[in-house]
Amino acid sequence: MITRIWHGITKTEDADSYLKYIEDTGIKDYKNIKGNLSAKILRRVENDICHFQTITEWDSWESIIQFAGKDFEKASYYEEDKKYLLEFDDKWEKLNNIREMSIDKWQKSIDK
Repeated sequence: MITRIWHGITKTEDADSYLKYIEDTGIKDYKNIKGNLSAKILRRVENDICHFQTITEWDSWESIIQFAGKDFEKASYYEEDKKYLLEFDDKWEKLNNIREMSIDKWQKSIDK
């Protein structure tokens, strides 16, 4: 499994509109790709800016390429992102999931 993490920043006043926008575009598109295992949005307000992170999990690089295209190493943006985002990162973080465990198993492993 591969985890893909993207980060973006908006003005706080645009945060709710941008949340709706990425739900209707990126999240919807992620979920329509066979091989997308999950899609989450996190956000944090910090004074007059709002940080967004999308975290997606994929079954393979091929599935990510179906979403992002041949240049899948670069972050993907939609036309209206220009209306909201204060900066544009070229890259996204990619992590290979090595181990996944439930909270119960994790708690037992640290209690030993």
